[in-house]
Amino acid sequence: MDLAQFANMGVVGAGAWGIALANVAASAGRNVVLWGRDAPIMRALATTRQSPRLPGVALAASVEATAHRDALRTCDAVLFVAPAQATREVALVLADALAPRAPLIACAKGIERGDDLFMTQVLAQAAPGHPTGILSGPSFAADVAAGLPTAVTLACADDALARVLCGALQGPTFRLYHSSDVRGVEIGGAAKNVLAIACGIAAGLGLGPSAGAALVARGFAELLRFGAAYGARPATLMGLSGLGDLVLTCSTPQSRNFALGLALGRGRGVAEASGGKLAEGASTAAALLRMAAARGVDMPIAASVEGVLAERLSPRAAVGALLARPAKGEE
Repeated sequence: MDLAQFANMGVVGAGAWGIALANVAASAGRNVVLWGRDAPIMRALATTRQSPRLPGVALAASVEATAHRDALRTCDAVLFVAPAQATREVALVLADALAPRAPLIACAKGIERGDDLFMTQVLAQAAPGHPTGILSGPSFAADVAAGLPTAVTLACADDALARVLCGALQGPTFRLYHSSDVRGVEIGGAAKNVLAIACGIAAGLGLGPSAGAALVARGFAELLRFGAAYGARPATLMGLSGLGDLVLTCSTPQSRNFALGLALGRGRGVAEASGGKLAEGASTAAALLRMAAARGVDMPIAASVEGVLAERLSPRAAVGALLARPAKGEE
């Protein structure tokens, strides 16, 4: 297995993150097919090489923007950058247009509602016969597209495949670490989004940086407990796709999840707070709690976030409930 096997890369999803990853793959020397389902938008992107999803960033010359499924048949591996809750639908649409055995790498951070499945599980069901993997870590699309230094993790059950895929995407400012701990990488990406909403709520309520730091630390303890229950390696959760991504997402309104929490903390309703933007944590919270309950994992911060999102709790009542919990030793 070598880099020559992955000369042609597909990217499914032409949002900001999809465009950023398409340019990353192009800068690493790959020929890239960027697929989106909206034909007029993809025709405009192919012509102008610009997208309002990522203002000021030009699509690399070696990226083919298209809405034609068959263009993906030439791709040796495909990055799925559709939102978590749309991943199954998109994979079902494209399944018979993919090259046989081409690895499918999930790039969304979430848990599918209803079935409570991670993204690699969704891909395996919707497009059987393909190796699957996950790419995750502390990365904003705008930073990556601007060429700012970024490091992420790419995990496949076959570590040799993960190594080669990392090499195929590695660029001068985009560094990848390989792993075989698929579940650990998925858990870090999904759970941190929910916890970032909590940090945004605290900031919106004006609770100060000390409260924010406490939420990050105790939220990470929840993430570790959940990860242990589902077989994640502690080292993975301490790495880029766990702690690294948690720190980034919990620290700035550039994160959609933090921004959602910030608006909630400032008194906006859930619909208004989202501002029409996708925050994966809002869709993940209930599934995360169901999965935690199934394994007997206590996640009070995540539960408070879910209560606020379901509008059973006000943000201030959620904070009060956390502060009223019985005293206990740190673990």
